[in-house]
Amino acid sequence: MEIEIGRAKRGRRVYAFDDVAIVPSRRTRDPEDVSVTWSIDAYQFDIPFLAAPMDSVVSPTTAIMMGQLGGLGVLDLEGVWTRYEDPEPLLAEIRTLPQDQATRRMQEIYSAPIKPELVTERLAEIRSAGVTVAGALSPQRTQELYETVVAAGVDLFVIRGTTVSAEHVSKSTEPLNLKKFIYELDVPVIVGGAATYTAALHLMRTGAAGVLVGFGGGAASTTRAALGIHAPMATAVADVAGARRDYLDESGGRYVHVIADGGLGTSGDIVKAIACGADAVMLGSTLARATDAPGGGYHWGAESHHSKLPRGNRVQVGTIAPLEEILYGPAPVAEGTANLVGALRRSMATTGYSDLKEFQRVEVVVAPYQGN
Repeated sequence: MEIEIGRAKRGRRVYAFDDVAIVPSRRTRDPEDVSVTWSIDAYQFDIPFLAAPMDSVVSPTTAIMMGQLGGLGVLDLEGVWTRYEDPEPLLAEIRTLPQDQATRRMQEIYSAPIKPELVTERLAEIRSAGVTVAGALSPQRTQELYETVVAAGVDLFVIRGTTVSAEHVSKSTEPLNLKKFIYELDVPVIVGGAATYTAALHLMRTGAAGVLVGFGGGAASTTRAALGIHAPMATAVADVAGARRDYLDESGGRYVHVIADGGLGTSGDIVKAIACGADAVMLGSTLARATDAPGGGYHWGAESHHSKLPRGNRVQVGTIAPLEEILYGPAPVAEGTANLVGALRRSMATTGYSDLKEFQRVEVVVAPYQGN
């Protein structure tokens, strides 16, 4: 698998979702007979979709909508909703900024302090709707705000960064001890991103309920250009799924969920993520295209407004349909950007599998995608 780059360096051949394809088997099923349900810890979901904690994707309102539609909306607890009483004018401003001014102005907007009382208020708003409550913090903010988050009644706690390790080293600050933190927290934790077998295995050993796979691969990300870091997702998901299998044996039966996060622009990418071993997917730009998404046709992540080294852009993704139609159809376009659940069901039915765990065993071939 290794290729010689030069006399002093060899590299492993890895694959993105566009490099692989799914092969039908001898059996087919009716799409309505296929189950796409997913559960993590004590929480059950009709669909294996998490809305990414990005201000262009999830507001308290869209988190509630996502929950009512059978998925999970994860609120960014470091976003505009926890910095401003009324962030709507700022979201409208971000949408209209000239491209050459967007980064600088977003850095200013996101420099406002996070208000713990707004963290409590936003999570309470979601909880009052009767859906599962999930919030996300970066590793840097987790120790500062986790008590507020847990006290507000969060059901699932997400620690999400460009990359998260179980062995962060720092000479200037006390790093977050993930294993101790998760052990002492009475809430299931999803943590990531990770993109290698070893990194994921170490995160699983901390006691995490789920591991996010991927970094630098999202539609708004420039991590590869800024840092030279990139993780082609088909290989990353398959590697982390391998860590899940080995940890299951090592731990005597503890199952850690693998959640693909990044590089999931179409329903075909979602299907291939699960085929490569993901239990669920975290969606950003795919849901930012909803007419009722807070980004209003634009998409950006936390990396886009980093105070010292931005590693993302505000990008225009357009709008195609309401959130419900993006998830369940009918699709107004044929590019795989709407009726995501219907596409997943049909792919599973076409290959003869009845549930997500079975579908992880589907045959996959290397077949680089050359266009329509």
